[in-house]
Amino acid sequence: MRSIGNFLWFILGGVFMGLCWWIVGIFAFITIIGIPWAKACFIIGQFTFFPFGKEAISRKELLHKDDIGTSSFGVVGNVIWFLFAGIWLALGHVFSAIACFASIIGIPFGIQHLKLAAISLFPIGQTIVDKEVAAAARNFNAEQIAASMRHKN
Repeated sequence: MRSIGNFLWFILGGVFMGLCWWIVGIFAFITIIGIPWAKACFIIGQFTFFPFGKEAISRKELLHKDDIGTSSFGVVGNVIWFLFAGIWLALGHVFSAIACFASIIGIPFGIQHLKLAAISLFPIGQTIVDKEVAAAARNFNAEQIAASMRHKN
């Protein structure tokens, strides 16, 4: 089912937004100081081409440790990103979602565009993994929190 969803997504407009991500990535890469943003653009652009079966997750939530993208530098990076590219990519996804919502078959695609719009706003510190990996990381985190709460009581 994921393959069918990804195929339909790609030919019905996913390719357009994926290319938008890659174009922004190329511009960011050319500036040299934008290379960290460019890396995020290429990763999320690939995700935008074929989103079904994948999920965006915080690297801190996945790896259980901070890195430069999940630290205060990542917050600053996300603010810069939001101002220069995030808002425009998010608007592209929102407009694509509205177009998808015009038909019954497009509703799942519209929902996916809205998820991508949210990622577009603040991508630094995020990574893309299989849905099963994201669910396992979240379950592990929930178990750790529950265990720590049992020890406090």
